[in-house]
Amino acid sequence: MVMSAPMRGGTRLDDLKVNDLSLSQAIIPTTRFTLRPLRPSDAGMIAHYTADRRVAEGTRAIPHPLPHGASENFVARALADDRQEDVWAIDGSQSKLSELLGIVSLTRMEGDQSELGFWVGAGFWNTGFATEAVAALVSANPHGARTLFAEAFQDNAGSARVLTNCGFVYLGDAESWSLARNGRVPTWTYLRKMD
Repeated sequence: MVMSAPMRGGTRLDDLKVNDLSLSQAIIPTTRFTLRPLRPSDAGMIAHYTADRRVAEGTRAIPHPLPHGASENFVARALADDRQEDVWAIDGSQSKLSELLGIVSLTRMEGDQSELGFWVGAGFWNTGFATEAVAALVSANPHGARTLFAEAFQDNAGSARVLTNCGFVYLGDAESWSLARNGRVPTWTYLRKMD
């Protein structure tokens, strides 16, 4: 659900200054972790988790096998000034967990709408981390969206449960292309009205 756009404008991770990054992006605390903007040091853990075929196949845009440099390019895009997608690391360091447990994101759409995406590392499945992260992002509503959209592949009931647990309602069936699966995959589409 993330890692979708090609690198823009030749931005490289090495060219970014940490003090300049994501100053306009909210930091969102939860009970067990913090949602924070990505930082260059997250690239290694992103590569580690998304190299797992099960994680990649749960998303539209993470390829498998993961190409060399893909996670660094993703972080660079997430920190670019002209980004369309705001990406948060699920940072568990406050609870003596990994600094990166997964990712949650919002992509701006037309009008006052955003699309939500998320994944967590396979070692953290069935822990409630995804639900807690999505619920926190929905509650904070940093884009000020009137409507949030999300989707889950129909063979991923866990992601569908995360969405319904966070107040999303089923909208209909569709299909999305999955890079990791190299094909179209049936999806369930959900929405959450914020007003």
